[in-house]
Amino acid sequence: MTRYYIGLANTVHDSAIAIVGPDGDLRFAEAGERSLQSKRAWNQPPDLLHRIPELIETWCEPDAEFRVSTTWSRGWFLFTALQYLLGTVPLDRVLGTTDQGDPPLARFVYQLRWIYHRLFCGSVRVGDNLRYQLRIRFGNRKVSFRYYPHHLTHAAYGCFTSPYDEAVCAVVDGVGEFGALSFFHYLDGSLHRIKHCWRFGSLGLLYSAITEWCGFDPIAGEEWKVMGLAPYGKLDSEVYGHLDGILQVRDLDIRAGSLRRMRDSLVAMDALAQRPRQSSLECADIAFTGQQFFADRMEELLHNLHRRGLSDNLVLTGGCALNSAFNGTVLARTPFQDLYVPSAPADDGNAVGAALLAWRQDHPGQAPAPSFTTPYLGSQLDPEAIELLRRFGGLHKLRHLEGTIHEVTAQLLADGKLVGWVQGRAEFGPRALGNRSLLADPRRPEMKEILNSRVKFREEFRPFAPSILDEHGEQWFEDYRCSPYMERTLRWRPEVRERVPAVVHINGTGRLQSVRREWNPRFYDLIEAFHEITSVPLLLNTSLNVMGKPIVHSLQDAIAMFFTTGLDALVLGDYLVEK
Repeated sequence: MTRYYIGLANTVHDSAIAIVGPDGDLRFAEAGERSLQSKRAWNQPPDLLHRIPELIETWCEPDAEFRVSTTWSRGWFLFTALQYLLGTVPLDRVLGTTDQGDPPLARFVYQLRWIYHRLFCGSVRVGDNLRYQLRIRFGNRKVSFRYYPHHLTHAAYGCFTSPYDEAVCAVVDGVGEFGALSFFHYLDGSLHRIKHCWRFGSLGLLYSAITEWCGFDPIAGEEWKVMGLAPYGKLDSEVYGHLDGILQVRDLDIRAGSLRRMRDSLVAMDALAQRPRQSSLECADIAFTGQQFFADRMEELLHNLHRRGLSDNLVLTGGCALNSAFNGTVLARTPFQDLYVPSAPADDGNAVGAALLAWRQDHPGQAPAPSFTTPYLGSQLDPEAIELLRRFGGLHKLRHLEGTIHEVTAQLLADGKLVGWVQGRAEFGPRALGNRSLLADPRRPEMKEILNSRVKFREEFRPFAPSILDEHGEQWFEDYRCSPYMERTLRWRPEVRERVPAVVHINGTGRLQSVRREWNPRFYDLIEAFHEITSVPLLLNTSLNVMGKPIVHSLQDAIAMFFTTGLDALVLGDYLVEK
């Protein structure tokens, strides 16, 4: 019987779906926010009812057997309900589900109803949309479910997609099951847990608090802004002391400070955050100190992990692995010799982890050989939509440039134009890697201001990233390491910074993407063509979206952005649209 494996990332945010074929090949992975065009897809199921038929027909055999796996175990939800029923933890404190203004009896009834729906109609039954479509649309009842612990799916995604035969894995996030920190040893195709931190000290939640103290919104995923703002500040020893009063590292544990000291530290930080400010730059010292504290605690943990003597290869995953500023310093600050961070280390990546766990459970001893995992796993533009645009769009400057699209686009970029670049399948993860990208000339000092004022509409302190041909990386970056997923920030060589000022942050760093022809031939050809014109083997690359919106998903999304921003040109496969 042919069997497909569908993984569902079913956290309340960053939902995603992944499909693994009968041979263990990763066929599809996409976050729910893309098709919904709702940032982080809060409170949305991963198996969107309207998407399931298309995905099944495109990537699977509808009459095959399906194994559906999720990223939270049954035990977690049952434990949460048990805590409430025993009265050990009020449900409104754990899950934030009640209004304290309601009469006590009304609150109690509401909470019981919430538990019922959560356990029997909600997250434990996640996948019901998928089950419904398979049964009703395809008449297929061959569907079974598995439930994996949250941190195990993080580790599985990181290790099973890594280039390593063996490694150690650190999972560091905001909230997991019974803790926010786990460590694993990956060996012989299997994961062996080294330690799980059962305490609720969390570097991820602390970084969310730092985000709020800087005046940003962690619910909207604005931790990026803290990293961008930090280089404008300096170390504040008072703030560092307060943060140290909240969390400390003990071996492979993160522990909260004493109750009194933690309370005093939180009150002091809240007071600092409530001071009147004219701009975000006045929070730069908090951002710098918060980033420094995060990096110091992460360094402690990784040193303690390496002392186990298990491996020199490190896989880093969980939401905290999105901290590219720290990732770029890991090999310098710790004894590890190599680092792998997948393209989607936050909760969306767990869809892949859950699907791969299920496949390997059914195929013991059949782990595929380590190889590069492509991030181009999402949807592609509908060819029929492009044809309709050509026929009815009324676009007078629409050209079909098969075979020369990269050369013409490179010239437009060299002339200072802002270009939306849409090719092939979308990237899996939060970063544009050359298939859903907004591109510009990195040589122009004014380009950062132009992009922010005409297209991105975001804060001036946030940097833009470079995409560089991998073979030129050593000439442009100190201690260069290949960075295929834009997962780490490295330091530019001093002698080249003035050549590409639009992608050099104030502290002389850049969050780079390394590009090889075998990974993305068309994007490579575009950068190579730009290199031939300008002698610069890199482009400014940022995501094709406006602030507060996900990366564009459909042709309609791309066209809407083109006509409502200051983009000069839009490339859709072999078609070029200009204003």
